[in-house]
Amino acid sequence: MIHQYKLNGYNIVLDVCSGSVHAVDDVAYDIIALFEEKTKEAILAEIGEKYAHIPEITPAEIEECYDQIAELKDEGMLFTPDTFADMAGELKNKTAGVVKALCLHVAHTCNLNCAYCFASQGKYHGDRAVMSFEVGKRALDFLIENSGTRHNLEVDFFGGEPLMNFQVVKDLVAYARSIEKKHNKNFRFTLTTNGVLIDKDVIDFANKEMSNVVLSLDGRKEVHDKYRVDYAGNGSWEKIVPKFQALVKARKGKNYYMRGTFTHENPDFLEDIKQMLDLGFSELSMEPVVCAPGDKAALTESDKAIVLDQYEKLAELMLQREKEGRPFTFYHYMIDLTDGPCIYKRISGCGSGTEYMAVTPWGDLYPCHQFVGDEKFRLGDIWGGVTNTALRQEFKDCNVYARPECADCWAKLYCSGGCAANAYHATGSVKGVYKDGCDLFRKRMECAIMLAVARSEDKE
Repeated sequence: MIHQYKLNGYNIVLDVCSGSVHAVDDVAYDIIALFEEKTKEAILAEIGEKYAHIPEITPAEIEECYDQIAELKDEGMLFTPDTFADMAGELKNKTAGVVKALCLHVAHTCNLNCAYCFASQGKYHGDRAVMSFEVGKRALDFLIENSGTRHNLEVDFFGGEPLMNFQVVKDLVAYARSIEKKHNKNFRFTLTTNGVLIDKDVIDFANKEMSNVVLSLDGRKEVHDKYRVDYAGNGSWEKIVPKFQALVKARKGKNYYMRGTFTHENPDFLEDIKQMLDLGFSELSMEPVVCAPGDKAALTESDKAIVLDQYEKLAELMLQREKEGRPFTFYHYMIDLTDGPCIYKRISGCGSGTEYMAVTPWGDLYPCHQFVGDEKFRLGDIWGGVTNTALRQEFKDCNVYARPECADCWAKLYCSGGCAANAYHATGSVKGVYKDGCDLFRKRMECAIMLAVARSEDKE
């Protein structure tokens, strides 16, 4: 399968199944488009006629280009067949029953009242609650007991707002550190926070113990304060920005992500990215809102065209700032074309419901944080383990080849079939396809690959 596109002055050809990326001239681009549809003679005649007005492009050069493309095909770098279907699910079969990461919902409560919150302001459609140390301790024991031979284990402190239960967070980290060597494990912790309760104690603790900190900021003050308000309706931008700046400065600008959400209010999210940059933040992520289609925050079809254009302009801005010596990171454009995930991981998916689970304040297990509160997705609990084995099997069977709609999609080996939660909320099935999300993902991948090509050429 071949995907061809033009972006920012580059002619890019992606050979989907080999992962080869080619930046080519106009003649090669046009020949590749015809290569499997017509004979060599027909292609040479058509391309020769198209470029007859350019003396420098001779018939001999066109034929040489054709022959080079044929060589790339013979070498498995173009028009590579898809032979991965039989491998789908193989990685999950090898790691069956092994859990490597937990999302600990230490607080089903929040000090903000964000209108677009998928978690119902932290309550997850249930009662407000905080996790006790005893439940959290058992969750960590559960993770160790079910992690097999894995050495590195991931734990995300999540909410609601996890800093509303900060003492338990600290106590759980201390407990994990006290047992990790005994079990030959290494815990990597992440904290996701809205920033309201950040103080020196939080900053010092995060710098010592958190591999990553995710900070929620939607960019421009007027955009952020539209949705991210307290229970009195007051915006939170002025309160949290100085705290974020202090935390990022203390972390020396590394190991954090500024995570924003764009909605119908700000499909021009590049302006929010620019605001974050002006505030001194350089590790950035902007996510499309997750909400019901009729919600006033939901992106519309007309918004989508704006968003797609914003992704392209964002990539151009990244290249411009790199040349100026002011680079920044955008999470969705992080791609490694040479040492990226193995093919098993590419076709297996994210691991939700199998190797990754969310834990509620009372110890129930769910496939991930976006399913918490929906009783039919309850897998079991941290004491009895996974008892809903049919549900776990359903998630185990989730992979890119389980979705017929993905068969002809050029981006399938990059998205691995997409997010099961988004698919479910859009179609009612974890094996469905969230089509609007697919459109955004494909554009992000085109931009990410273009950035990789541009950087590669700059090094030459």
